[in-house]
Amino acid sequence: MATQHLPSTIPNLKDKIPRLEPRRRRPVPSNPIPLPDTPSLPPPPDTSSQTFQVPTRRILSARDHQLFLSSPTYNLITAFVFGLSDAVVDTPVSAVKDDDCSPVIKSILSILDEAEALVQATPPDDAEGSRFGNKTFRTFLDKVKTASHAWHQKLGISSQDTISEVETYLNQSFGNRTRIDYGSGHELNFIVWLLCLYQLRIVARADFKSLVLKVFLRYLELMRAIQSTYYLEPAGSHGVWGLDDYQFLPFLFGASQLLHHPFITPLAIHQELTLEEFGDDYMYLGQVSFVNSTKTVRGLRWHSPMLDDISSAKSWSKVEGGMRKMFVAEVLRKLPVMQHFLFGSLVPAVEGMSTEAEIGASNDEDELGDGTIVVEHNGVKHLHNLNSWGDCCGIKVPSAIAAAQATRKNGGETLRRIPFD
Repeated sequence: MATQHLPSTIPNLKDKIPRLEPRRRRPVPSNPIPLPDTPSLPPPPDTSSQTFQVPTRRILSARDHQLFLSSPTYNLITAFVFGLSDAVVDTPVSAVKDDDCSPVIKSILSILDEAEALVQATPPDDAEGSRFGNKTFRTFLDKVKTASHAWHQKLGISSQDTISEVETYLNQSFGNRTRIDYGSGHELNFIVWLLCLYQLRIVARADFKSLVLKVFLRYLELMRAIQSTYYLEPAGSHGVWGLDDYQFLPFLFGASQLLHHPFITPLAIHQELTLEEFGDDYMYLGQVSFVNSTKTVRGLRWHSPMLDDISSAKSWSKVEGGMRKMFVAEVLRKLPVMQHFLFGSLVPAVEGMSTEAEIGASNDEDELGDGTIVVEHNGVKHLHNLNSWGDCCGIKVPSAIAAAQATRKNGGETLRRIPFD
Protein backbone atom coordinates (compact mmCIF):
# COMPACT_ATOMS: atom_id res chain seq x y z
CA MET A 1 0.00 0.00 0.00
CA ALA A 2 1.44 3.37 -0.96
CA THR A 3 2.33 5.79 1.87
CA GLN A 4 0.17 8.92 1.87
CA HIS A 5 2.16 12.16 2.16
CA LEU A 6 0.44 14.66 4.48
CA PRO A 7 1.14 18.41 4.11
CA SER A 8 3.79 19.55 6.54
CA THR A 9 2.49 21.44 9.61
CA ILE A 10 5.94 22.49 10.86
CA PRO A 11 6.34 26.28 10.45
CA ASN A 12 9.34 27.73 8.71
CA LEU A 13 11.19 29.17 11.72
CA LYS A 14 13.55 31.04 9.46
CA ASP A 15 10.75 33.52 8.74
CA LYS A 16 9.53 33.67 12.34
CA ILE A 17 12.65 34.32 14.43
CA PRO A 18 14.02 37.88 14.12
CA ARG A 19 17.63 38.32 13.16
CA LEU A 20 19.99 38.56 16.08
CA GLU A 21 21.84 41.86 16.11
CA PRO A 22 24.66 42.97 18.39
CA ARG A 23 23.57 44.91 21.43
CA ARG A 24 24.26 48.61 21.09
CA ARG A 25 24.77 51.22 23.76
CA ARG A 26 21.76 53.51 24.10
CA PRO A 27 22.36 56.86 22.39
CA VAL A 28 22.69 59.90 24.62
CA PRO A 29 19.45 61.90 24.42
CA SER A 30 19.87 65.12 22.49
CA ASN A 31 19.88 68.31 24.49
CA PRO A 32 17.61 70.91 22.89
CA ILE A 33 19.08 73.73 24.99
CA PRO A 34 21.30 75.91 22.76
CA LEU A 35 24.88 76.66 23.69
CA PRO A 36 25.06 79.74 25.93
CA ASP A 37 26.45 82.89 24.39
CA THR A 38 29.97 83.92 25.31
CA PRO A 39 29.83 87.68 25.92
CA SER A 40 32.88 89.80 25.20
CA LEU A 41 34.97 90.36 28.31
CA PRO A 42 35.04 94.11 28.95
CA PRO A 43 38.32 95.80 29.84
CA PRO A 44 38.93 96.43 33.54
CA PRO A 45 37.25 99.57 34.90
CA ASP A 46 39.01 102.70 36.09
CA THR A 47 39.11 102.20 39.87
CA SER A 48 41.04 105.39 40.73
CA SER A 49 37.94 107.05 42.19
CA GLN A 50 36.00 103.89 43.06
CA THR A 51 34.45 103.35 46.48
CA PHE A 52 35.16 99.82 47.62
CA GLN A 53 32.80 97.88 49.87
CA VAL A 54 32.62 94.57 51.70
CA PRO A 55 30.56 92.25 49.45
CA THR A 56 27.09 91.25 50.62
CA ARG A 57 24.28 89.02 49.43
CA ARG A 58 21.83 90.75 47.11
CA ILE A 59 19.98 87.82 45.51
CA LEU A 60 17.31 87.49 48.18
CA SER A 61 14.31 86.60 46.02
CA ALA A 62 13.42 85.07 42.67
CA ARG A 63 12.98 88.62 41.33
CA ASP A 64 16.52 89.55 42.41
CA HIS A 65 17.79 86.45 40.65
CA GLN A 66 16.06 87.42 37.41
CA LEU A 67 17.56 90.92 37.64
CA PHE A 68 20.99 89.34 38.02
CA LEU A 69 20.49 87.03 35.01
CA SER A 70 19.83 90.02 32.74
CA SER A 71 22.59 92.20 34.19
CA PRO A 72 26.06 93.22 32.98
CA THR A 73 27.49 91.38 36.00
CA TYR A 74 26.04 88.08 34.75
CA ASN A 75 27.70 88.74 31.39
CA LEU A 76 30.96 89.66 33.13
CA ILE A 77 31.10 86.38 35.09
CA THR A 78 30.12 84.30 32.06
CA ALA A 79 32.67 86.05 29.84
CA PHE A 80 35.43 85.55 32.41
CA VAL A 81 34.74 81.84 33.03
CA PHE A 82 34.33 80.99 29.35
CA GLY A 83 37.36 83.13 28.53
CA LEU A 84 39.44 81.07 30.95
CA SER A 85 38.11 77.90 29.34
CA ASP A 86 38.90 79.14 25.82
CA ALA A 87 42.46 79.95 26.90
CA VAL A 88 43.29 76.27 27.56
CA VAL A 89 41.79 74.65 24.45
CA ASP A 90 44.03 71.70 23.41
CA THR A 91 46.59 72.63 26.07
CA PRO A 92 47.98 70.06 28.54
CA VAL A 93 49.11 71.20 31.98
CA SER A 94 52.73 70.43 31.12
CA ALA A 95 52.64 73.01 28.30
CA VAL A 96 52.85 75.83 30.85
CA LYS A 97 56.27 75.92 32.49
CA ASP A 98 57.06 77.68 35.75
CA ASP A 99 59.29 80.11 33.86
CA ASP A 100 56.32 81.08 31.67
CA CYS A 101 54.39 82.41 34.67
CA SER A 102 54.33 86.12 35.41
CA PRO A 103 55.45 87.36 38.86
CA VAL A 104 51.84 87.85 39.98
CA ILE A 105 50.97 84.23 39.09
CA LYS A 106 53.91 83.09 41.19
CA SER A 107 52.68 85.28 44.06
CA ILE A 108 49.19 83.74 43.87
CA LEU A 109 50.70 80.26 43.87
CA SER A 110 52.75 81.11 46.95
CA ILE A 111 49.54 82.27 48.71
CA LEU A 112 47.92 78.90 48.01
CA ASP A 113 51.09 77.16 49.24
CA GLU A 114 50.84 79.12 52.49
CA ALA A 115 47.18 78.17 52.80
CA GLU A 116 48.09 74.49 52.54
CA ALA A 117 50.79 75.01 55.16
CA LEU A 118 48.01 76.28 57.45
CA VAL A 119 46.12 73.03 56.83
CA GLN A 120 49.16 71.01 57.85
CA ALA A 121 49.61 73.20 60.93
CA THR A 122 45.97 72.67 61.94
CA PRO A 123 45.40 68.91 62.17
CA PRO A 124 41.83 67.70 62.71
CA ASP A 125 40.50 66.59 66.07
CA ASP A 126 40.38 62.83 65.63
CA ALA A 127 38.49 62.52 68.90
CA GLU A 128 35.34 63.50 67.06
CA GLY A 129 35.39 60.24 65.13
CA SER A 130 32.72 61.46 62.74
CA ARG A 131 32.34 61.15 59.00
CA PHE A 132 30.72 64.58 58.98
CA GLY A 133 32.66 67.85 58.93
CA ASN A 134 35.45 68.24 61.50
CA LYS A 135 35.06 71.38 63.61
CA THR A 136 38.81 72.12 63.51
CA PHE A 137 38.08 73.41 60.00
CA ARG A 138 36.84 76.61 61.68
CA THR A 139 40.26 77.10 63.28
CA PHE A 140 41.84 76.78 59.85
CA LEU A 141 39.48 79.47 58.49
CA ASP A 142 40.40 81.75 61.39
CA LYS A 143 44.08 81.40 60.46
CA VAL A 144 43.27 82.13 56.79
CA LYS A 145 41.44 85.30 57.77
CA THR A 146 44.41 86.42 59.90
CA ALA A 147 46.90 85.81 57.06
CA SER A 148 44.67 87.26 54.33
CA HIS A 149 45.74 90.90 54.71
CA ALA A 150 49.44 90.10 54.20
CA TRP A 151 48.60 87.83 51.27
CA HIS A 152 46.84 90.63 49.41
CA GLN A 153 49.60 93.09 50.17
CA LYS A 154 51.90 90.59 48.46
CA LEU A 155 49.75 91.07 45.35
CA GLY A 156 50.34 94.83 45.44
CA ILE A 157 47.04 95.88 47.04
CA SER A 158 47.73 98.53 49.66
CA SER A 159 44.29 100.01 50.38
CA GLN A 160 42.53 98.42 53.36
CA ASP A 161 39.12 99.05 51.79
CA THR A 162 40.18 97.26 48.60
CA ILE A 163 41.60 94.34 50.57
CA SER A 164 38.40 94.07 52.61
CA GLU A 165 36.38 93.69 49.42
CA VAL A 166 38.67 91.33 47.52
CA GLU A 167 39.66 89.05 50.40
CA THR A 168 36.03 88.22 51.13
CA TYR A 169 35.86 86.07 48.00
CA LEU A 170 39.08 84.21 48.79
CA ASN A 171 38.01 83.58 52.38
CA GLN A 172 34.66 82.24 51.16
CA SER A 173 36.27 79.94 48.59
CA PHE A 174 37.46 77.33 51.10
CA GLY A 175 34.01 76.29 52.35
CA ASN A 176 31.30 77.33 54.80
CA ARG A 177 32.34 77.89 58.39
CA THR A 178 28.98 77.08 59.99
CA ARG A 179 27.96 74.04 57.98
CA ILE A 180 31.55 72.80 57.37
CA ASP A 181 30.66 72.04 53.76
CA TYR A 182 31.92 72.87 50.30
CA GLY A 183 30.41 72.99 46.81
CA SER A 184 30.35 74.67 43.42
CA GLY A 185 29.28 77.99 44.98
CA HIS A 186 32.53 78.13 46.97
CA GLU A 187 34.47 77.17 43.85
CA LEU A 188 32.77 80.10 42.08
CA ASN A 189 33.98 82.42 44.86
CA PHE A 190 37.55 81.51 43.98
CA ILE A 191 36.92 82.34 40.33
CA VAL A 192 35.34 85.67 41.33
CA TRP A 193 38.43 86.39 43.46
CA LEU A 194 40.50 85.98 40.29
CA LEU A 195 37.97 88.15 38.44
CA CYS A 196 38.49 90.89 41.06
CA LEU A 197 42.24 90.70 40.44
CA TYR A 198 41.49 91.14 36.73
CA GLN A 199 39.23 94.12 37.47
CA LEU A 200 42.08 95.67 39.48
CA ARG A 201 44.52 95.06 36.58
CA ILE A 202 46.64 92.77 38.74
CA VAL A 203 46.21 89.88 36.30
CA ALA A 204 45.67 90.30 32.55
CA ARG A 205 44.34 88.30 29.64
CA ALA A 206 47.87 87.10 28.95
CA ASP A 207 47.73 85.30 32.31
CA PHE A 208 44.53 83.33 31.59
CA LYS A 209 46.27 80.12 30.56
CA SER A 210 48.38 80.17 33.72
CA LEU A 211 45.36 81.08 35.84
CA VAL A 212 43.72 77.81 34.81
CA LEU A 213 46.62 75.38 34.43
CA LYS A 214 48.68 76.67 37.35
CA VAL A 215 46.53 78.68 39.76
CA PHE A 216 43.17 76.92 39.50
CA LEU A 217 44.86 73.51 39.44
CA ARG A 218 46.79 74.46 42.60
CA TYR A 219 43.53 75.58 44.22
CA LEU A 220 41.99 72.23 43.25
CA GLU A 221 44.87 70.36 44.91
CA LEU A 222 44.49 72.55 48.00
CA MET A 223 40.77 71.83 48.23
CA ARG A 224 41.41 68.09 47.96
CA ALA A 225 43.77 68.42 50.92
CA ILE A 226 41.18 70.44 52.88
CA GLN A 227 38.38 67.99 52.04
CA SER A 228 40.54 65.02 53.04
CA THR A 229 41.69 66.68 56.27
CA TYR A 230 38.43 68.13 57.61
CA TYR A 231 35.89 65.85 55.88
CA LEU A 232 33.96 68.75 54.38
CA GLU A 233 30.42 67.71 53.56
CA PRO A 234 29.03 68.24 50.04
CA ALA A 235 27.04 71.48 49.86
CA GLY A 236 23.55 70.78 48.53
CA SER A 237 24.49 67.31 47.33
CA HIS A 238 22.06 65.35 45.20
CA GLY A 239 23.97 62.18 45.93
CA VAL A 240 25.17 60.03 43.05
CA TRP A 241 22.99 61.90 40.55
CA GLY A 242 25.24 64.95 40.59
CA LEU A 243 28.29 65.45 38.41
CA ASP A 244 30.62 65.61 41.40
CA ASP A 245 30.16 66.06 45.15
CA TYR A 246 32.33 69.18 45.28
CA GLN A 247 33.71 70.59 42.02
CA PHE A 248 32.35 71.61 38.62
CA LEU A 249 34.92 73.71 36.77
CA PRO A 250 37.59 70.96 36.39
CA PHE A 251 35.17 69.28 33.98
CA LEU A 252 34.59 72.44 31.93
CA PHE A 253 38.26 73.44 31.79
CA GLY A 254 39.28 69.79 31.34
CA ALA A 255 36.94 69.25 28.40
CA SER A 256 38.47 72.32 26.72
CA GLN A 257 41.94 70.87 27.22
CA LEU A 258 40.87 67.68 25.42
CA LEU A 259 38.73 69.36 22.76
CA HIS A 260 40.59 68.01 19.68
CA HIS A 261 42.77 65.33 21.24
CA PRO A 262 43.89 62.80 18.61
CA PHE A 263 43.31 59.61 20.64
CA ILE A 264 41.86 60.29 24.13
CA THR A 265 38.08 60.00 23.79
CA PRO A 266 35.32 60.60 26.36
CA LEU A 267 35.11 56.81 26.89
CA ALA A 268 38.75 56.85 28.05
CA ILE A 269 37.63 57.82 31.57
CA HIS A 270 36.88 54.10 32.08
CA GLN A 271 40.47 53.08 31.31
CA GLU A 272 42.59 53.07 34.44
CA LEU A 273 45.86 53.16 32.49
CA THR A 274 44.73 56.28 30.62
CA LEU A 275 43.72 58.00 33.86
CA GLU A 276 47.05 57.07 35.43
CA GLU A 277 49.17 58.17 32.47
CA PHE A 278 47.37 61.37 31.49
CA GLY A 279 45.53 62.43 34.68
CA ASP A 280 48.25 64.90 35.67
CA ASP A 281 48.14 66.60 32.26
CA TYR A 282 44.38 66.82 31.73
CA MET A 283 42.12 68.17 34.44
CA TYR A 284 39.04 66.18 33.40
CA LEU A 285 40.88 62.88 33.71
CA GLY A 286 42.54 63.94 36.94
CA GLN A 287 39.20 64.81 38.53
CA VAL A 288 37.65 61.49 37.47
CA SER A 289 40.64 59.71 38.97
CA PHE A 290 40.22 61.64 42.23
CA VAL A 291 36.48 60.90 42.34
CA ASN A 292 37.24 57.18 41.90
CA SER A 293 39.74 57.32 44.75
CA THR A 294 37.17 58.76 47.18
CA LYS A 295 34.46 56.16 46.62
CA THR A 296 33.87 52.84 48.37
CA VAL A 297 32.20 51.31 45.31
CA ARG A 298 34.05 50.34 42.12
CA GLY A 299 32.80 51.80 38.84
CA LEU A 300 31.51 55.14 37.59
CA ARG A 301 28.18 53.57 36.67
CA TRP A 302 27.50 53.02 40.37
CA HIS A 303 28.88 56.09 42.11
CA SER A 304 28.81 58.70 39.31
CA PRO A 305 26.16 57.75 36.74
CA MET A 306 26.10 61.22 35.19
CA LEU A 307 29.83 61.04 34.41
CA ASP A 308 29.24 57.53 33.09
CA ASP A 309 26.48 58.79 30.77
CA ILE A 310 28.57 61.72 29.55
CA SER A 311 31.39 59.33 28.59
CA SER A 312 29.24 57.97 25.74
CA ALA A 313 29.36 61.34 23.94
CA LYS A 314 30.90 61.08 20.48
CA SER A 315 33.39 63.91 20.93
CA TRP A 316 34.88 66.25 23.48
CA SER A 317 33.16 69.14 21.71
CA LYS A 318 29.83 67.61 22.80
CA VAL A 319 31.13 67.29 26.35
CA GLU A 320 32.56 70.81 26.42
CA GLY A 321 29.36 72.31 25.05
CA GLY A 322 27.35 70.37 27.62
CA MET A 323 29.56 71.65 30.41
CA ARG A 324 28.97 75.25 29.32
CA LYS A 325 25.22 74.65 29.36
CA MET A 326 25.50 73.01 32.77
CA PHE A 327 27.53 75.89 34.24
CA VAL A 328 24.80 78.32 33.27
CA ALA A 329 21.88 76.04 34.18
CA GLU A 330 23.20 74.43 37.38
CA VAL A 331 25.29 77.26 38.85
CA LEU A 332 24.35 80.73 37.60
CA ARG A 333 20.65 79.96 37.04
CA LYS A 334 20.19 78.02 40.27
CA LEU A 335 18.73 80.26 42.98
CA PRO A 336 19.83 77.92 45.82
CA VAL A 337 23.44 78.44 44.66
CA MET A 338 23.31 82.09 43.67
CA GLN A 339 21.43 83.35 46.74
CA HIS A 340 24.76 82.92 48.55
CA PHE A 341 26.63 84.99 45.94
CA LEU A 342 28.31 88.18 47.14
CA PHE A 343 28.26 91.55 45.35
CA GLY A 344 30.65 94.42 45.93
CA SER A 345 31.92 97.24 43.73
CA LEU A 346 34.13 95.18 41.41
CA VAL A 347 31.39 92.61 40.80
CA PRO A 348 28.38 94.88 41.35
CA ALA A 349 24.71 94.25 41.95
CA VAL A 350 22.18 96.07 39.78
CA GLU A 351 19.65 98.70 40.75
CA GLY A 352 16.48 97.22 42.15
CA MET A 353 18.03 94.18 43.82
CA SER A 354 17.17 93.67 47.49
CA THR A 355 19.49 94.32 50.39
CA GLU A 356 19.68 92.34 53.60
CA ALA A 357 18.42 95.36 55.56
CA GLU A 358 15.28 95.51 53.43
CA ILE A 359 14.28 91.99 54.42
CA GLY A 360 13.78 93.19 57.96
CA ALA A 361 14.44 89.83 59.58
CA SER A 362 14.98 90.39 63.27
CA ASN A 363 15.21 86.74 64.32
CA ASP A 364 17.31 83.83 63.09
CA GLU A 365 14.30 82.47 61.26
CA ASP A 366 11.53 84.69 59.92
CA GLU A 367 8.73 83.70 57.58
CA LEU A 368 8.62 85.54 54.27
CA GLY A 369 5.24 84.11 53.32
CA ASP A 370 6.27 82.34 50.10
CA GLY A 371 7.60 79.02 51.34
CA THR A 372 11.01 80.38 52.26
CA ILE A 373 12.46 81.60 55.52
CA VAL A 374 15.30 83.92 56.39
CA VAL A 375 18.00 82.15 58.36
CA GLU A 376 21.30 83.39 59.68
CA HIS A 377 24.55 81.59 58.87
CA ASN A 378 27.86 82.99 60.07
CA GLY A 379 26.23 86.32 60.89
CA VAL A 380 24.65 86.78 57.46
CA LYS A 381 20.92 86.37 56.76
CA HIS A 382 19.79 84.68 53.57
CA LEU A 383 16.87 82.76 52.11
CA HIS A 384 16.45 79.10 52.93
CA ASN A 385 14.26 77.03 50.63
CA LEU A 386 12.25 74.31 52.34
CA ASN A 387 12.37 71.41 49.89
CA SER A 388 13.01 67.70 50.02
CA TRP A 389 16.46 67.97 48.48
CA GLY A 390 17.76 70.51 50.97
CA ASP A 391 19.13 72.46 48.01
CA CYS A 392 19.83 75.63 49.94
CA CYS A 393 22.35 74.62 52.54
CA GLY A 394 22.56 70.94 51.76
CA ILE A 395 21.30 67.79 53.38
CA LYS A 396 23.59 66.46 56.08
CA VAL A 397 25.57 64.15 53.80
CA PRO A 398 28.63 62.44 55.28
CA SER A 399 31.85 63.02 53.41
CA ALA A 400 32.54 60.31 50.81
CA ILE A 401 36.24 60.96 51.44
CA ALA A 402 35.72 60.21 55.13
CA ALA A 403 33.96 56.94 54.35
CA ALA A 404 36.75 55.80 52.02
CA GLN A 405 39.47 56.71 54.51
CA ALA A 406 37.62 55.00 57.36
CA THR A 407 37.41 51.80 55.30
CA ARG A 408 41.14 51.87 54.64
CA LYS A 409 41.97 52.57 58.30
CA ASN A 410 39.90 49.59 59.40
CA GLY A 411 41.71 47.29 56.98
CA GLY A 412 38.59 46.53 54.99
CA GLU A 413 38.19 46.17 51.25
CA THR A 414 39.09 49.40 49.53
CA LEU A 415 36.39 49.01 46.87
CA ARG A 416 33.29 46.91 46.52
CA ARG A 417 32.51 45.83 42.96
CA ILE A 418 28.82 46.64 43.29
CA PRO A 419 27.11 48.72 45.97
CA PHE A 420 25.25 45.79 47.52
CA ASP A 421 27.84 42.99 47.56
